[in-house]
Amino acid sequence: MPVIHIAAALTTDDRGSCLLVRKRGTSAFMQPGGKIEPGEEPLDALRRELYEELRLTTARADYTEIGVYDEDAANEPGHRVHAHVYQLVVGRDAPVPSAEIAEARWVDPRDTAGLDVAPLTRRHLLPLLST
Repeated sequence: MPVIHIAAALTTDDRGSCLLVRKRGTSAFMQPGGKIEPGEEPLDALRRELYEELRLTTARADYTEIGVYDEDAANEPGHRVHAHVYQLVVGRDAPVPSAEIAEARWVDPRDTAGLDVAPLTRRHLLPLLST
């Protein structure tokens, strides 16, 4: 099964809400982030993607490494994602959806009923915030 190498941010605010994004032409909400380019370090890829997608300017020190996860891809059937995940805390008004992001939404990580949530987000990342 083909593997997509990505970097993603488990992005929260000071109230414990989690930022999820939905790309144009898709229905699943997921963590912001994206594909790691050849030769690119995961954290550098994430910082680049967050600037392109949400206009967030961040420093390396703003992130805490959480871990690496493998899961079914949300938008590419028959693919898996290999995700380097980092924690990031930002202000609620900071993200500005840009590029391919159709929608950014702050959610309660314990209540995403009625929201189409990507497998990586649903099975691995939101549970980290619900404990």
